[in-house]
Amino acid sequence: MIDTDRLGFHRGKTEPKLGIRASATCEIEFTDYVARPDEVVGAEGEGFKIAMGVLDAGRIGIASQAVGLARAAYKAAVAYARERKSFGQPIGSFQMIQAKIADMKCRLDAAELLTLRAAWAKAQCERNGGRFSTEASVAKLTASEAAMFITHQALQIHGGMGYSKEMPLERYFRDAKITEIYEGTSEIQRLVIARNETGLR
Repeated sequence: MIDTDRLGFHRGKTEPKLGIRASATCEIEFTDYVARPDEVVGAEGEGFKIAMGVLDAGRIGIASQAVGLARAAYKAAVAYARERKSFGQPIGSFQMIQAKIADMKCRLDAAELLTLRAAWAKAQCERNGGRFSTEASVAKLTASEAAMFITHQALQIHGGMGYSKEMPLERYFRDAKITEIYEGTSEIQRLVIARNETGLR
């Protein structure tokens, strides 16, 4: 565990980011910093195993974040499709908008259910041992890509208004992107899933 008040620890500059601006991100720097033996987390030589366990749990958290973003964008799109009128009728009555809403709903439900399954698998493993890496990666991959798809479609449904800061859609879109990146990119999730399924490296 790092003592941030100890000599040798320094916070770098806060990074300006595309999204999740409510959460500050900065580098941390160590110069001749010395950690004491009692500050080591876990047994010596088990660092990688501990880190991977933390990643598995974190991926479920990111999947949950992605589901929340996707749900907010979906609800906004459905509401807008009901109230926005074009050619004398709600745009939600047009087949192209209906197709978008159907696709969004399917991906949202899949993401939510896979995230719940991963959380259940984590709880089972905490009781009985084992790993839940595949379930966590499946949930994160599905939910993060669903969030990007759904926020993009919601922007399309809103048209020019979706691009405006007057509406929350542009923020949902920017915030959704990071879910495909942190705690392992979508590409890494695919590797984890495929390697766990095939047993090949």
